[in-house]
Amino acid sequence: MPIQPVLDWYAVHARDLPWRTPSASPWSILVSELMLQQTPVNRVLPVWTAWMERWPTPAALAAAPSGEAVRAWGRLGYPRRALRLHACAVAITERHAGRVPDDHARLLALPGVGAYTAAAVASFAYRQRHAVLDTNVRRVLARLKGGQEHPPKTQTTAEVRLAESLLPDDPETAATWAVAVMELGALVCTARSPRCADCPVIAQCAWYRDGRPAYDGPPRRGQTYAGTDRQCRGRLLAVLRQSSHPVEKPALDVVWSDAVQRERALDGLIADGLVDPLDDGRYALPGTFAEPATGV
Repeated sequence: MPIQPVLDWYAVHARDLPWRTPSASPWSILVSELMLQQTPVNRVLPVWTAWMERWPTPAALAAAPSGEAVRAWGRLGYPRRALRLHACAVAITERHAGRVPDDHARLLALPGVGAYTAAAVASFAYRQRHAVLDTNVRRVLARLKGGQEHPPKTQTTAEVRLAESLLPDDPETAATWAVAVMELGALVCTARSPRCADCPVIAQCAWYRDGRPAYDGPPRRGQTYAGTDRQCRGRLLAVLRQSSHPVEKPALDVVWSDAVQRERALDGLIADGLVDPLDDGRYALPGTFAEPATGV
């Protein structure tokens, strides 16, 4: 697969994102990677900007209650990521003197950091040579090399080997390639409406050469949201995020009519560490109230 056409395309078409600037800190890149998981860039940008203004370093976030991270997470979804990011900040502060480690193995040992995030931070923040396989990259490689419209549902060893085989030898070039092919998937080789005419490597694409055959694998079901426990959890968390003090149970009850589902969702939030049940029967974001407040 020709590397240079993708690099040349990226040099012209790359989005101007703050975590890609030369001045972006490793911490800001780590924050962006955790926020961008299953969340589009346009939703992440304002939250990331406010987050970095408030907590520009891991130590700054580590000094705040974990509940404040949940509050600042807003409506990005999957709020356990906020807790993981807070735990990550604490670990970086305590184990690494407040500096995001530049070693892949040490990155992988941080709370909430998996194989993808460790490779992304090592590549994008420290310009190292790693295969960075997100959904966009997997889709590009599935089409270009495998002739398949979509990659397997679960990442395979063969995909990793393929991605590693395509890495340029030079670490700096490999780091640029990693983000360039990701951007190609995000802007051109998209899941639903790929713009093949704009692709810099269309001549090498097996899927295009074969007439863009339709996906014939296991059904790809979209995630539902309305009426789910996830939506209910979001409603309950919104009440707590918007309150500057602990809330009474009735304030939570009114946001969801199905009592059984509501209690199940609340129990799940408590079990996940996203909500603190206080001794006086009220509820708060974790760590934001060391003792039950009075006079509400």
